[in-house]
Amino acid sequence: MATVRDRLKSMIALSARSIAGYLEMQAEVGLELEIPRNSGHGDYATNFAFALAKRLKQNPRQIASQIVAGLDDSTGLLERAEIAGPGFVNFFIKPSAWYGIIREVLGDPGNYGRLEAGGGPMVQVEFVSANPTGPLHIGHGRGAAIGDVLANLLEARGRRVQREYYINDAGNQMDTLGRSLFYRYQQELGKDVEFPDNHYRGEYMRELAREFIGEKGDLFRNCSLEESLPVFTEYASRRIFDGIKEDLELFGVRFDNWFSERELHDRDMVGKTIEYLRQRGFIYENEGAVWFKSTAFGDEKDRVVVRANGASTYFAADLAYHRNKFERGLETVIDIWGADHHGYVDRMLAGVQAMGAEREAVRVVLVQLVNLLRGGQPVAMSTRGGEFVTLREVVDEVGKDATRFIFLTRRTDSPLDFDLEVAKTRSNDNPVFYVQYAHARLCSVFEVARDRGLDFDWRRAAEETLPLLQVREEFEIMKLLGEFPEVVGECVRSLEPHYIPYYLHQLVSLFHSYYHDNRILGEDAQLTKARLCLALAIKEVIANALSLLGVEAPEKM
Repeated sequence: MATVRDRLKSMIALSARSIAGYLEMQAEVGLELEIPRNSGHGDYATNFAFALAKRLKQNPRQIASQIVAGLDDSTGLLERAEIAGPGFVNFFIKPSAWYGIIREVLGDPGNYGRLEAGGGPMVQVEFVSANPTGPLHIGHGRGAAIGDVLANLLEARGRRVQREYYINDAGNQMDTLGRSLFYRYQQELGKDVEFPDNHYRGEYMRELAREFIGEKGDLFRNCSLEESLPVFTEYASRRIFDGIKEDLELFGVRFDNWFSERELHDRDMVGKTIEYLRQRGFIYENEGAVWFKSTAFGDEKDRVVVRANGASTYFAADLAYHRNKFERGLETVIDIWGADHHGYVDRMLAGVQAMGAEREAVRVVLVQLVNLLRGGQPVAMSTRGGEFVTLREVVDEVGKDATRFIFLTRRTDSPLDFDLEVAKTRSNDNPVFYVQYAHARLCSVFEVARDRGLDFDWRRAAEETLPLLQVREEFEIMKLLGEFPEVVGECVRSLEPHYIPYYLHQLVSLFHSYYHDNRILGEDAQLTKARLCLALAIKEVIANALSLLGVEAPEKM
């Protein structure tokens, strides 16, 4: 069923077809509707006439007049349309249209805001992809929440989605990991061994060394680093990666595929990709190194893919990895990267184009840092000492729901302040508690209603009693319920999941205010039914939105 917004946009677009010159340039002009802050300016407003006037070189108010005059409201959607100022158009919707939103929600409550699953090529969301050299920290956690929720949202809009984790288990970092464990192992056995500054210094390495001793004893006490390095590297990477998987499962994040970087090298996919690019004319040699001509696609400079010493770069492996993605038949690839990869985006997009894919086939989401606070004060961490707060520690302290929700409350490109004390409070200052409490409050309303024998056919009640809803706040809530599918769609278009928590805060604020001023279970039996229908629709939309965020919708708190 088309939303009120969609129906209105269709009416406006149809009316605009009568304007001379519109059909030739309609694809170039976007039609946007906004909800005015002042309700006296209508339920929706558009500046569409200005966009058309600029293209057609006409007066925007005259164009607005033509649009209003040509509106075909055969379905009875509009109460009226008004031209405001130099060419804005304000639209006032009939109350009966808002009642239809409640009926739509209750008609298929679990699927409201979703589309039927579609076919066709799969969209891949690759996220987290942390090196298996240490436990996940809170920065990884924010990326995990964003990637997982984007995948949920894409599925809600009918796309087939693959969640993938790229395991960076090749290169010097893995040897450094093995050496780090070897040195800690020797120290735990009581040997006087100096630990290099450029190795992994976190306390987790000491814990790994103690676990290793528990399994192997002092078997490697007198072995040289060179002969025992493969054993220590394999043990450390396996145990750390097992921990990463456990942490992600605890955090409610699942993956369909785990892709190992080692596979790229074992199958010589890096070398084959470089040769493929050479045949396409994008590889050259200079000063003993092999270069990719990324400036041909807008990058600021060309990039090395094989160093003068013969070792391939991480970028070369990433090129091979993305080539492999498209060879698997993926249509769109969404990469969730840390903000420190900002300078990496242009070269990656250049590589994708050089391999024959469209630049738009890869979309990169950069996730900014998390500033961890406790009671408003920064939590001390030492990068040099290898000390950081892990995702597991945060989840253990404040819970999965609070952690996920708070990670999602800001734009991905904005730094996030995460206060551990706020996340634990049972007050309106805690954004996830504020929303979950509203759902629990609604559940309690229905529990009381059932105790009073008010358990009836909701669809029939919605057909018969909704015109009794006449309070201004009721129409505001219905309008916002009608916006939920649009919010989900905007999250997918922009790859920004923060719109869902923002929407939930708006909806819950309206509900709490309405609940404070109006009795849902009143003396008038028919009005009670109508308000219960509204309450049920609110409850279902809150639950749907929380489900997309991977957050529970509790019945009691």
